[in-house]
Amino acid sequence: MQTDTEVQVPRRLVLRHGELKPSLFCIQFSQLSSTSCRRRRRRTGEAGASKSSGSNQAAMMGGKPVRQWRSICKGLILGALLTICMILLYCLSASEVQFGPQEVPVPYSCAHRPSASHSSTISNSSHNASGQRICTPKVDIMFMKTHKTASSTFLNILFRFGEKHHLKFAFPNSRNDFFYPSPFHRSQVKDYRPGMCFNIICNHMRFNAAEVAKVLPADTSYITILRDPADLAESSFHYFGRVVPLTWRLSGDDKMREFLTDPKLYYDPEGFNSFYLKNLLFFDFGQDSNLNPDDPKVDEAIEAISKHFHLVMLVEYFEESLILLKDALCWDMEDLLFFKLNARKGSTVSKLTPELRAKALEWNAIDWKLYQYFNTTFWHKVDAYGHERMARDVAELQRRNAEMASICIEGGHAVDAGSILETSMQPWQPIGEKSIMGYNLKNNVDKAHQNLCRKMLTPELQYLTDMGVNLWITRLWGHIREILHW
Repeated sequence: MQTDTEVQVPRRLVLRHGELKPSLFCIQFSQLSSTSCRRRRRRTGEAGASKSSGSNQAAMMGGKPVRQWRSICKGLILGALLTICMILLYCLSASEVQFGPQEVPVPYSCAHRPSASHSSTISNSSHNASGQRICTPKVDIMFMKTHKTASSTFLNILFRFGEKHHLKFAFPNSRNDFFYPSPFHRSQVKDYRPGMCFNIICNHMRFNAAEVAKVLPADTSYITILRDPADLAESSFHYFGRVVPLTWRLSGDDKMREFLTDPKLYYDPEGFNSFYLKNLLFFDFGQDSNLNPDDPKVDEAIEAISKHFHLVMLVEYFEESLILLKDALCWDMEDLLFFKLNARKGSTVSKLTPELRAKALEWNAIDWKLYQYFNTTFWHKVDAYGHERMARDVAELQRRNAEMASICIEGGHAVDAGSILETSMQPWQPIGEKSIMGYNLKNNVDKAHQNLCRKMLTPELQYLTDMGVNLWITRLWGHIREILHW
């Protein structure tokens, strides 16, 4: 385990919203088609006049353009229909906001059936004769799921904890996020009614503190997780790059290097999906990711995040973060068991040189500022917990995880997507690649561990489906990708 108190990190094809003009496109396409038809008629006439000199050649000249235009027309029609269908589906899935003039407040706590109290070796609380704290697990939880931060792994922990204690989740409707990147609104919660009691909310959203507070009780514990912004930028660029038109002009094998060499050449704040390319963490928290890092609004936002969130975990110290979570929420060690989910193959990870790392941090300066702030608060919590005690608890968690891996996982490690035998264990892949690894469940798992093993290995989308979430938009998009080989 690392015990240092700091993370050491060295120092326009632009698709704009509203830029597509359908009427102009149709006129131009009509004119182009008309011109093509006239050309084909002229060619046909010339071919008839010179039929005696080469009828076969005339047939080839007339047939080739026809085949080309048929192919182009089919592609345009398919693309137009696909786009129209996706827009309609998105509009139809948007839930209507139907609130009465008087809002019903959420109860102070939704832990209506709290689990029995248990002993825990946590200080600063009531203790029994043996010096152990007697406490009740906290079950009202808001997990702000940030992008590319091992959050899918933590979600699996939350799902299992929620099922264990029969908790009520606030899930999105028809997809696996709360209509990201739109700011969160309570109407996006499946079956929401004012005054309802939810224990946990944890799917991707663009954070909106006021709206979240109208869904969860006042005693909710707010948790989130951050990652070194340079590593996060590399991961986000790889995973989302193909859906950001700003990057389509990049060429060569090392597109990340080309982008970081001069990001302003390719970046536009108004570009479609541009938020994936700059200060993604800050954007996830509902903030303006294009602010100047020295703008006072940045410090004000970080201070607001600090006041809202009781624990900010760090990917680089994931196990230490879980121990702090256990301490804060009075959980059991068995609640923390995990396998690393949604991990990429090592061969697809770009190795950032010190120079590129420095450029990535400079480009994501607000995220770097955010990370440094909470890196400091994180180690203050570790200091208060005790470094020796932390090392002992992390070692115990690692021992239990290794034991579960030997019981559950065929071969004891993750495998490439093509080697995963069960469809139910296949993780969601980025467009155009199969770089996300998964697991094979052992065939001879004993009955005592069968259920736990399967749940620990189940990817996020499949687990959501098992919990009754209707992901028809997400599934439909997946089928379209399969048809188009994306």
